[in-house]
Amino acid sequence: MKTEQITWLLDKITVSPTSFHAVHTVCGELEANGFTQLSENEKWNLEPGKGYYVTRNQSSVIAFRLPEGEYRAFQITASHSDSPSFKLKEMAELVTAGHYVQLNTERYGGMLCASWFDRPLSIAGRVMVRENGRIVSRLYDSGDRHVLIPNLAIHMNRQANDGYTYNAQTDMLPLFGDENAKDSLLAEIASKLGVSESEIVGTDLFLYNPQQGMVWGNDGCYLSAPRLDDLECAFGTLAGFLRGKSDNLNVYCLFDNEEVGSTTRQGAASTFLADVLRRVHLALGRGEEDFYTCLAGSFMISADNAHAVHPNHPEKSDQTNRTHMNGGIVVKFSANQKYTTDAASRAVFGEICRSAGVPVQYFANRSDMAGGSTLGNISGTQVSVATVDIGLPQLAMHSSYETAGTADVEYLITAIEAFYQTTILPEGDGFWRIG
Repeated sequence: MKTEQITWLLDKITVSPTSFHAVHTVCGELEANGFTQLSENEKWNLEPGKGYYVTRNQSSVIAFRLPEGEYRAFQITASHSDSPSFKLKEMAELVTAGHYVQLNTERYGGMLCASWFDRPLSIAGRVMVRENGRIVSRLYDSGDRHVLIPNLAIHMNRQANDGYTYNAQTDMLPLFGDENAKDSLLAEIASKLGVSESEIVGTDLFLYNPQQGMVWGNDGCYLSAPRLDDLECAFGTLAGFLRGKSDNLNVYCLFDNEEVGSTTRQGAASTFLADVLRRVHLALGRGEEDFYTCLAGSFMISADNAHAVHPNHPEKSDQTNRTHMNGGIVVKFSANQKYTTDAASRAVFGEICRSAGVPVQYFANRSDMAGGSTLGNISGTQVSVATVDIGLPQLAMHSSYETAGTADVEYLITAIEAFYQTTILPEGDGFWRIG
């Protein structure tokens, strides 16, 4: 385990409480490594050998590095910037019992609700501000100004430990302050941003767990942090992308809204990736036929964390296709195509990992349990390329504080770097030469 990689990862997660912050953090890393920002509403002028990136909605980003010469395919990784949370409603303040001010929220994604109770929570997101005749976006983080979702005492809910169904409108609202807190939320936001309340014209704000990530277990074998799903893959694939250069067009994607289905203009089901790849071709003077030829031989790694076998509930995992933390990268399979991996994509990714000395594990859900979906099959509706679905094994997925293995972070970075260093060339339908 390389402790500097774990420290780097945990530091990046800490400063990425929302998808907007995550993309801002990724863009900072890209800028520091010489990448140039492009805008979707401007003409692109591209130079061979250079790196570029473009954002959409400030919550998704696609970066690419042009090779010096002609390329025959795209080599892509995709992960997501969002995590389950609670989004503040537009009119958020809610006075209850005559003495409390709560914040009216709604669930974003499918979280483990119990993990959000009785812990300090912060508020972050973006705020739209009127400024000199323009509307501009500002990142917001309440920092040490906390809210909290209090549990109902066991004396008032004797069945709490026997199983309880949480109501998002009554059980999950955070306490903001006493009656003196009324009408102060917007004032606090304005003060933090250095603007007047009247200049705030819109917000996208979420609750988040501000607890710092930590390394623990014997010999530091585990790490725990908020938002490991999917920032562990988001930053792990970024690290590999920044290090790797192939003769193909290397592409890094970070999409928003995976936790709610990806069907937004910045989600994996949008035209974002297709638009970027087409525009690269146009900017380089390459034709439409050439674009589809490149697509046909391209390869994508969809990177979204996977379930490790649970020490208390091993019966919840498949008998033979189960994974454990620090056992290596997980390749995910689903006969119903919730994951896109097939024999061909498994073989290509497996060969890359074998050459890089990275262990691989295999995951499938129990046949009597429904699993979740991820980015690969969704993105494939817009950009149809051969795809392998992978992830890092973790416990407590969709908790406000998740757990994974420290060794797997290095495995991912090494494998993704090897992927981006390797030139994968098409040799017919379902055939590749890996050089």
